[in-house]
Amino acid sequence: MDFTDRVAVVTGAARGIGKAVARDLFEAGGSVAIADLNQDDVDAACREIAEGATPDAAERICGFACDVSVPDSVDTFFRSVKSRFGRLDILVNNAGITRDNLFMRMTFEQWKLVMDVNLNGTFLCCRHALLMLRKSKHGRIVNLSSISAGGNIGQANYSASKAGVVGLTKTLALEMARRQITVNAVAPGFIDTEMTRAVPEKDRQHWIDHIPACRAGSVDDVANAIVFLASDDAAFITGEVLGVDGGLNTPETVVARIEAG
Repeated sequence: MDFTDRVAVVTGAARGIGKAVARDLFEAGGSVAIADLNQDDVDAACREIAEGATPDAAERICGFACDVSVPDSVDTFFRSVKSRFGRLDILVNNAGITRDNLFMRMTFEQWKLVMDVNLNGTFLCCRHALLMLRKSKHGRIVNLSSISAGGNIGQANYSASKAGVVGLTKTLALEMARRQITVNAVAPGFIDTEMTRAVPEKDRQHWIDHIPACRAGSVDDVANAIVFLASDDAAFITGEVLGVDGGLNTPETVVARIEAG
């Protein structure tokens, strides 16, 4: 896939899935602006992605510190992107967090923080991006949902936020279709990231044991799906939620996972 002359924004891109997406878009010729909380982490990711590139090519990658849950921070970020590249063609809303707890033990602070980052952050970035995407002939938004959008024990806040992302995705797809802007979501399953490595080994193995593909997914598995939805090859796909889960979210495996506790 060729992203020459395309400008992309990827949030939560200092590591993991977001960095893999930014790398793939950059290597395919795109100009990429990444966002994450810490500027040092953003700068390090940019240097890693641009390693080995010519000085001219290295100018196609940049990054800015941004807290997607804070309206002023998002506004400043998109102003910086516009100042640097002048336009926008692709938005990948990857930034997300977890604060897991059983519902009866979950604090309002845990609930609110996850909703603020995962759902409100997606809303804020979409709102700012659409002002620029309307001028693009190749407008793409790809949001990160999760198989947990269907519910998961200990993740009432995360599940609700990711279900909200699905509703937002489908609504924006309908509203933006006449402008030739596609809006889709990717719903990863159990992916090998820093977030899932923090899960106790017993629980990690429990998930993997119920994946029909017999392994955890990789960040590249998810990045490949995102990059496809951002490409010209997906021009007539909108309002969809693409599962990247190795078969984990089939009805049979969901039942088996629940029965296993």
